[in-house]
Amino acid sequence: MARISIDPITRIEGHLRIDVEVDGGKVQKAWASCTMWRGLETILRGRDAREGWVFAQRFCGVCTTVHAIASVRAVEDALQLEIPANAQYIRNLILIAHALHDHIVHFYQLSALDWVDITTIPKADPARAASIAEGYSTWPGNSRRELEAVQNKVKGLIGSGQLGIFAHGYWGHPAMRLSPELNLILFAHYLQALEFQRKSCQVVGILGGKTPHIQNLAVGGVMNAINLNSLATFNMDRLGMLQSLLQDLIPFVQQAFFVDTCLLAASYPEWFRYGRGVANYLAVPDLPTDAKATQFDLPGGLIMNGNLASVQPITNWRDESFRAAVAEDVTHAWYRGEGAQTPWKGETDPNYTDFHEDGKYTWVKAPRYNGSPIQVGPLANVLVGYASGHPLTRKWTDTAFKTISSVHGFKMTPDDLQSTMGRYLARGIRSAMLSDLALQHWQLLTDNILKGDDTTYNPPQFPSHECEGVGMHEAPRGALSHWVIIDKGAFSNYQAVVPTTWNASPRDEKGVPGPYETSLIANPVVDPQKPLEVLRTVHSFDPCMACACHTLDASGREIARVKVL
Repeated sequence: MARISIDPITRIEGHLRIDVEVDGGKVQKAWASCTMWRGLETILRGRDAREGWVFAQRFCGVCTTVHAIASVRAVEDALQLEIPANAQYIRNLILIAHALHDHIVHFYQLSALDWVDITTIPKADPARAASIAEGYSTWPGNSRRELEAVQNKVKGLIGSGQLGIFAHGYWGHPAMRLSPELNLILFAHYLQALEFQRKSCQVVGILGGKTPHIQNLAVGGVMNAINLNSLATFNMDRLGMLQSLLQDLIPFVQQAFFVDTCLLAASYPEWFRYGRGVANYLAVPDLPTDAKATQFDLPGGLIMNGNLASVQPITNWRDESFRAAVAEDVTHAWYRGEGAQTPWKGETDPNYTDFHEDGKYTWVKAPRYNGSPIQVGPLANVLVGYASGHPLTRKWTDTAFKTISSVHGFKMTPDDLQSTMGRYLARGIRSAMLSDLALQHWQLLTDNILKGDDTTYNPPQFPSHECEGVGMHEAPRGALSHWVIIDKGAFSNYQAVVPTTWNASPRDEKGVPGPYETSLIANPVVDPQKPLEVLRTVHSFDPCMACACHTLDASGREIARVKVL
């Protein structure tokens, strides 16, 4: 029996420790420990509810936009405040662009090198690589000339003896088996992705004022002034810039990124057998297409025990079954309290005890849905959509299955997605879906403005009595919800139940582990000194520990004092 501790897990946001016990080349037990604390719930208590979203963005340095959106939606839900159609469309475009950026970066920069061995690239035949790539895609970045240029860069890097950021990869690991040509293709797209993720950031910046930490939101809508006759406001010129950026970005998503996830899946089909873990899935509806948020372009729902036929739809943000089902358990987390509590009654009161595998061992709480652990993320989004008969989900999922079959002959079903590789493939599917929706929501905004509607904001009115709300968003990493209680216009409680809290959940009071921990059971580990396979499964969730925790001096000393607003 070998005990492996990987601390910290790299190529993620935040600080994560993974411990596994390996016997017979397979993981037998696992623990996921987030090693930094998030205290923003405490910071938000007592603050004006109109400014909460500005602080909530600081839950994370990557997922800033999603927390801003969830925060304003939580307050609007508490006030039952409808926002203008233009505000919905502008928010949607920000969320789509942010998600595309997030998914591109995750696949290429944060996880591709778990599968791609760049040290074999000098052996590749660029002409053969171009022929392979052009057989599956019309992406212009697949030309022989482009691939030769990338190969020469890699040769120069390896020849220098200075691999830089690539110095500590598990190169030559027996679990890496792509041909030199496929390694060349995927690494070429790794480099190209740096340019195209920038275009998605430009969309967010144009609409949000800046990124990260957008500036255009308000409880009641957005602060984008619309006047087609003014150069100083949101006008036809800005609409044209957005359209141009999206038209540049979409081909990369559909012809490079989506196809690459299919090629990777076809090359490692055995990874559809690993990493299933918790087979309960939750997705929430998002991208509303009307001012009242009664119609959505992304469906929500719940799947239990991996049974797609039993999908239970979640059709709106005020779903009472959702509100009654969510609770957080702190039995094995470094917080005071006992048992599971609804987030509205939850507290974030730190109680650090060091790492005790049978006691408290993480800063992440254990969310439960009617007492059960839940997996969230693109996989849940795709499974719920497919099971619900959502046309766009079925279109791109079936296209992925067809592409994989053409490469490897592997006949896939939706059940195969419940795996490590399924999570990677689901991100590619979801990104293709969002790329289809990007120009549709741009058109909705454009058409509404051209009808003469320039309204973007409905001012909120706060009651003198206490009210509570939930802000929901299907973020890049999965179902996100902010739970607020507002008293006389200020927060009396604020709790965020974030995607990585669901997925990185520790054991609960019954000893039931969460998705990370469960997914690692029976995961292969060929070389305990180089636990590449553990990284593959953990990275498949796209961990974002900053969202699930922030900084704390365990001795209680003040680290810094910062004046804000």
